[in-house]
Amino acid sequence: MKCIEIAQPGPAEGLVLAERPDPTPGPDEVVIEVMAAGVNRPDVLQRLGVYPPPPGASDIPGLEVAGRIVALGADVVGWQEGAPVCALVAGGGYAERCVAPAATLLPWPEGYDAVQAAALPETVFTVWSNVFERGALAPGETLLVHGGTSGIGTMAIQLAKAFGAQVAITAGSDEKCAFCRDLGADLAVNYKTDDFVDAVKAFTNGDGADVILDMVGGDYVARNMKCLAVGGRHVTIAFLNGAKANINLATLMINRQTLTGSTLRAREIAFKAAIAGQVSRLVWPLLAAGRVRPVIDSTYPLASAAEAHRRMESSAHMGKIVLTP
Repeated sequence: MKCIEIAQPGPAEGLVLAERPDPTPGPDEVVIEVMAAGVNRPDVLQRLGVYPPPPGASDIPGLEVAGRIVALGADVVGWQEGAPVCALVAGGGYAERCVAPAATLLPWPEGYDAVQAAALPETVFTVWSNVFERGALAPGETLLVHGGTSGIGTMAIQLAKAFGAQVAITAGSDEKCAFCRDLGADLAVNYKTDDFVDAVKAFTNGDGADVILDMVGGDYVARNMKCLAVGGRHVTIAFLNGAKANINLATLMINRQTLTGSTLRAREIAFKAAIAGQVSRLVWPLLAAGRVRPVIDSTYPLASAAEAHRRMESSAHMGKIVLTP
């Protein structure tokens, strides 16, 4: 099969097209003929050499795929060869074939094609586990999302609105802010021209956001805490501005705030399977009904993975970038 290897950690040029043997499934796995694979920020970090795959995972980048099952492990039940599925994987997505745990498989939502289906697993699983489980976002509460036009951001806006919350976002241009408002954001702040702390406080009549989904880290954490409500939950899923932050513990204590975070890639299969079950029941019907949809920024052939990474690193994209083997 054709796949993308990281020939040399560093710039996008290190992604090269290569040939490898077709993978074989373990007892509880399937092999998917990949028709589309999502591109995510962790793929870029892996390429840079700072986010290695967890033990046992493929060194081929790629964390989400969509395609059709072409082989079943001996213990797999409930799936058949030829079934159109999408899956969250710990690696191996940038390839013509990919092994996936059967427990994390989901069918394509009704009416979806492979590109749309491939744009779902990483974003939906991440948003659900962090915004709704760790962050416990409830109807009527306010969610603040940094990076509103990212794949995670566009999905968070829509899911939060679908479950009855208000949504504030930050983005780096007026065009991106308008894009997020069209998706349903109630407040969109251009962080290059306006102070999001003041804007969120004004929007919430001084109360602040109940949940903040932060992908920035660094000096944003202390600023986030200034516009986090009493009893608010701050959930970190990335740290583009740095992994260290100086915070005021008095603010944390007085306002009874919670700082938490998570990574998904290295979590056990049972955890991911539990999320798959929840989103199958609660999110997939919204996708099929058109109330929530993945936003596709662009698609690239597998051989142009380097170009796809450059698109992501430019931060010009709005929505998901997808490879099409």
